[in-house]
Order: sequence, then structure tokens, then C-alpha cells
Amino acid sequence: MEGREVVLPTVFRVALCGGTHGNELSGVYLVRERLKRKRKVEEEDHIYVVTVMSNPRAVQQCRRYTETDLNRCFTHATLSGPVTDKTPYEIVRSQELNTLLGPKGSPEAMDLVCDLHNTTANMGLCLIAYSDCDWISLHIYRYLQARENNPHRDSLFWMHFLIRVDLPYSLDSVGKHGFGELIGPQAHGVVRSNILSTMQEGVQHMLEWIHLFNSGTQFEGGKVDVYTMVKNVDYPRDFETRGITAAIHPQLQDRDFCLLRPNDPVFQTFSGETLKYKGTEPLYPFFINECAYYEKGIALSLARQRSDFKSGD
Repeated sequence: MEGREVVLPTVFRVALCGGTHGNELSGVYLVRERLKRKRKVEEEDHIYVVTVMSNPRAVQQCRRYTETDLNRCFTHATLSGPVTDKTPYEIVRSQELNTLLGPKGSPEAMDLVCDLHNTTANMGLCLIAYSDCDWISLHIYRYLQARENNPHRDSLFWMHFLIRVDLPYSLDSVGKHGFGELIGPQAHGVVRSNILSTMQEGVQHMLEWIHLFNSGTQFEGGKVDVYTMVKNVDYPRDFETRGITAAIHPQLQDRDFCLLRPNDPVFQTFSGETLKYKGTEPLYPFFINECAYYEKGIALSLARQRSDFKSGD
């Protein structure tokens, strides 16, 4: 895109969602505060913002979900499936949210959906998306990076989940553009003021960029560092019981987005043995020891970094 001007339609209708996972409390309290101070639907600086508590039942119980993970319920197949008295609450709720914010893939869908999350992993502030060439979302990311007073610029990352175009499963995929804004480390079920403040700043900068963009401001392109997920890695497990037999090695713990090289320590067994990275390609780990991923069989994920993307000119 270098040397060529890209003209994009305005971003007028924006959804800000929290509590998709009911125990990730930064998004829960940010949404609660916005709903207390302002109307549920507001128009500010020529932006129509809808604020949504995504999973109110899980929020009330301070649980990730009540029956099934809501943030895996937004595939086209799930959204178009039949609903009966036995359908899990989160599937019913996903279809309600699709009606409110979508329908997914339609001209009526929200211009942008930002879904707020926490992680127990030491991942800083991440924007997680399915595309590495969505100029709207990439420019928002670059705007967050460029804030002179941003103390988190060195811990701000763009995570790209490479998934077939018809299979995105998370709430943000309902919008024409969308991403998850995720920040950690924060234990599930608690709220930390510094983490909440960073999330609030990220949301405010996002809305600032949209206002400038809608007002006709031109933004220069440039390089964007993108971490594209390569694979997930499970914990070592007992062959018969399937119970885990090791924890994340102390030398890897809390080192999200630090390069993992072949033969670097990855796990330490409960008997004290060090298990090393067997891959041949250096990769970047993230979601290291994420609490919610024990049930998903994920000890960490690995990504490949690329820095040659242009976010439009």
C-alpha cells in the first residue's frame, strides 16, 4: 500500500462489549461505569456507541461462563442453529448479541466491535484480530502505540489468529471490523486499578482515533509488528489419567512475547526434570500458563513475528 492513498468509509456505529467472560473484571467494571454515567446507547463526537454487558449471567456468578464459552459461539453455524429449551444459555445469548450487533456478515452489522478481556498471562495490552490487513483496526493499534504519554508502548502487541475466513468464533467477529482488547496479568475474579486504567486508556484512544478519522484526518502508513499464531502447546500429561505432569518452567513463566529458541526450557515436571522446546524454529510464546486454558488443554501458544506489513497510506 506504500505510496497510494486508501479511502475508507466512516466508522460511525461502534460496540463496546465487556463481560463476555464473566470473571474478567476489567471489562465488566468499565462497562458498568459507562452504563452508570451515560445511556446504554450514546452519540459522542459523531460516534454512535453501544455499550453491552455480553454475558450477564456469568457476570452475576463471577464465572467465565455458565454452560459453554460464549466467546466460541459466534461461528455462522452456531448463530444460525436451532434453539430449544435445552440449548445452552451462551448459545442463546450469542444469537441475541448477533441480532443486536449484526447480523454477522451483513451491511447492518456494527462498523466496529471492541470486546474487552483480561488474561492471567503477562501479555501487556494486546489487540487480537483475525486479519492482518484490516486497515481500520491496524491504524487504531498504531495510534495507541504513538501516544507520547503511553507508558505501555513497549508492552503493546497485535495478535493475529490465522483462521479460515468463515470460521471466526469470537464476539468481535460480528462487526465489519473488530478486535479483542486484552490486558494482563490479572487474576480472574479480581480487579486491579492499574489494569483497569490501562484498559480505559485503550478504549479512550480508540474512540479518539475514530473521531479523528471520521473528521477527515489522514493517517500515514508504516510498518506494523504482527504476531501470527502458529500453534498451541499442551502440558505434558499422564498417558492413562490425562492429568498434567509438569508446570511451566520458571525461566519461561511471565515471558510472553520473548523469543523461545530450540532447547530453551519450557516445562518443569513435578519430579523436577526440565523439558525443553523441541521445535526447530524460534517462536514467540504467549498466553503462557493462562488459567482459563487449562480446560482447553493449552499451556501456551506460539507465534511467528512479522514486521513488513503496511497499515495503509
